[in-house]
Amino acid sequence: QVQLVESGGGSVQTGGSLILSCVVSGHPYDSICMAWFRRRTGNERDGVAAIDSHGGATYDVSVKDRFTISKDNTNNILYLQMVDLRPEDSAMYFCAAGQTCGNWWKASEFGYWGQGTQVTVA
Repeated sequence: QVQLVESGGGSVQTGGSLILSCVVSGHPYDSICMAWFRRRTGNERDGVAAIDSHGGATYDVSVKDRFTISKDNTNNILYLQMVDLRPEDSAMYFCAAGQTCGNWWKASEFGYWGQGTQVTVA
């Protein structure tokens, strides 16, 4: 069974930086698609970035050039480096694992989720 545990959230000022981490266990980590989602209002989770088994990354246009997704295959950790944070980036951030990055922006494509970590930008 796949387990994902996020950390690294917090409160920062506009223009600040944070690095989110997601420790993955219980599955061959390097054979699946990993992604970060965020939930700003309501229950909808919006795709932020995804990385495939070959290390290919893709981003939502709202975070491109500010956020970087990466993974440490040795230690099974997914990262999201965030710079130039804006108030609109405030959200609960979730990491997710799925079998394909084909429709990475769709939360329904991912079967495994972490509990989330809160990011607040003032």
